Amino acid sequence: MSTAPAAVEDAAGEIAAALRDAPFVRVVAAADGDALAASGVLVRALRQLGTPFQVRVEAVPDPIPGEGDDLVLGIGAGATGGDRSLTGADPASLVAAAAVRELGADVDPVLALAGVAAADRPLDAGDAATLLETARTETAVDRRPGLAIPTTDVSEGLAHSTLVHAPVSGDGEAARAALDDLNVGPDPTDEDRRRVASWLAIEATASSARAAEAVERVLRPHATPDGRFATIEGFGDVLDAVARERPGTGVALAIRDGGLRAAALDAWRAHARGVHTALREATTGRYDGVFVARTESAAPGRLGTVARLCRDFQSPEPVVLLVSDEGAAAASVDDARLGDAMREAIRSADVEGRSAGNGTRATAQFDTAVEVSRFVTAFREAL
Repeated sequence: MSTAPAAVEDAAGEIAAALRDAPFVRVVAAADGDALAASGVLVRALRQLGTPFQVRVEAVPDPIPGEGDDLVLGIGAGATGGDRSLTGADPASLVAAAAVRELGADVDPVLALAGVAAADRPLDAGDAATLLETARTETAVDRRPGLAIPTTDVSEGLAHSTLVHAPVSGDGEAARAALDDLNVGPDPTDEDRRRVASWLAIEATASSARAAEAVERVLRPHATPDGRFATIEGFGDVLDAVARERPGTGVALAIRDGGLRAAALDAWRAHARGVHTALREATTGRYDGVFVARTESAAPGRLGTVARLCRDFQSPEPVVLLVSDEGAAAASVDDARLGDAMREAIRSADVEGRSAGNGTRATAQFDTAVEVSRFVTAFREAL
């Protein structure tokens, strides 16, 4: 679902006006690819304008208003504090790009589009389509068959993508064996890419009716042969992973043009291996409307990705709640007020912790031990 273009322009105008007069800007972004990309788009503009800034990425963002004339800007799901907030139904990257245009600064269209892709929005519709046309005037962008991966190595992309969960996910050896069976070598043709994509679509959708739609995220990408990453969608996957896995590296990747590709890909691989392992090892239970998964192997930063993949490729219910000893994450198909439900669950279950989220996803961090069954009951009652 998207809002009218006017909503993007209105929000962008407010953000641009606030940034234009700010002597110092503090950006607090949610730990996801869209918020990270939006931060990079805005910060690059601030650098052009000579405005000093600070950026931090947090799983549970807490943008406390600044002192004096400093501007604190919250970006992404749950980042609703601060002096201004860039949240809402539209991808933050789209609003950020529009705000930068209002400021008269340059927009990195590929970075913004990677954020849109990370937000699971189409690149060829609405305001994103305008960015896509701009990107095509500045660099090579080619819609082609195959997989939305950040590298030219298909086996690596197949094993480490967090856009899909399939039997080979997280397992490089299994991915290479699958490509051998498909007779796909290191320099694939378009026909090879189609064959891999068709095979993955079948493998990934065997266990969930919803997966047939979700798998589209990883198919027919926009290739960027001259860019830092092989496809725009793959770049978005890296941004999302690094925001959750190594936020400091993520900030540097978003605000700088050169370097950090190797470090970002290392974070992407580590995130994927941990996420797919946690999803396979989780114990699950089904309730009316909620699919609950319990994990002991996922680091806090990985919970949101595990919850999303569980929703798309495993859950028979519209809402997924993932719980660990250190935190929780929830994901839903439609707006289920998950941010409110997570906050209420923490309060009702008497857990010391904090949370952030919106209608379709939420994250919580626990400061003390949590009784899982009590927390699950509290969350279900809060929906």
